[in-house]
Amino acid sequence: MSSSTNTTSVDIFELGKYTVLLLQIESKTCSSKTTTSLPPPKPLLIATPSEEGQFPVLIFLHGFLLCNKFYSQLIQHIASHGFIVIAPQLYKVAGPDTSDEIKSAALVINWLSNGLHTVLPSSLVEPNLSKLGIAGHSRGGKVAFALALGHIKTSLKYTVLLGIDPVDGMGQGNQTPPPVLSYKPRSFDLNMPVLVIGSGLGETKKNSFFPPCAPKGVNHENFFSECCSPACYFVVKDYGHMDMLDDDTGGVRGKATYCICNNGKAREPMRTFVGGIMVAFMKAYMENDSCDLMAIKETQGMAPIELQSVEFIL
Repeated sequence: MSSSTNTTSVDIFELGKYTVLLLQIESKTCSSKTTTSLPPPKPLLIATPSEEGQFPVLIFLHGFLLCNKFYSQLIQHIASHGFIVIAPQLYKVAGPDTSDEIKSAALVINWLSNGLHTVLPSSLVEPNLSKLGIAGHSRGGKVAFALALGHIKTSLKYTVLLGIDPVDGMGQGNQTPPPVLSYKPRSFDLNMPVLVIGSGLGETKKNSFFPPCAPKGVNHENFFSECCSPACYFVVKDYGHMDMLDDDTGGVRGKATYCICNNGKAREPMRTFVGGIMVAFMKAYMENDSCDLMAIKETQGMAPIELQSVEFIL
């Protein structure tokens, strides 16, 4: 990561220079402009630049009982800055055990080398799989950490890991299997840079009908405490666990998120920050340009929301 901070920019919190296409790819029948296509093992939502170029790739894993389409605004923001973002739908129904999610995500990752280029809109849009990031929100963050820790070996190596308010269960002593947290500080043997984003209100019970989305003892604080260098940690004050989702999330599952966190335009500041800091982190560790990441760390008020805490292990 370059240490230069001579130039700072808030452009990461705005849409980038690339025109983004949002593609829905079915797992059994998928259309492609190429003569042959290899359907993915799970349905995909892909946000990709439409212009010619070679772009890093990010796998983004959805939260518990959520739909990949609920993150469409977030992944389009990231893609507009020059990344191909792939959000698989890992399941329709799931229980407490995350083993099948980890296996499904691994299948998608193993499909990338032979399949991804066949579903992209043009041969001029080239995925650079030597720069592959893995990210996840909530339980999807747990799955991302599990894959990065080698719970299931995949055919590709990860360059960076990003946990968006990751959760490992209902509380300490009540982790969902397989557990990821060991409660041993700096014990994660990852050998890659890690970004952890936490929500200040995620561990707060909003009403009597729903438990906290990110309970203390299994949330972002615990994940970061087990990360080794290099790792970056941002906790956003006054925003909740699902406040980075789309403004409007339809269906029963989507409407249920309104009972737990914000909805509508109230989600925009948190989503803008999450998208921007993910871009800044990936630029630092995939593109060797740390200007934006270090500026956010060092410049109070640069982020579009108030940060509760910022910590780097370099």
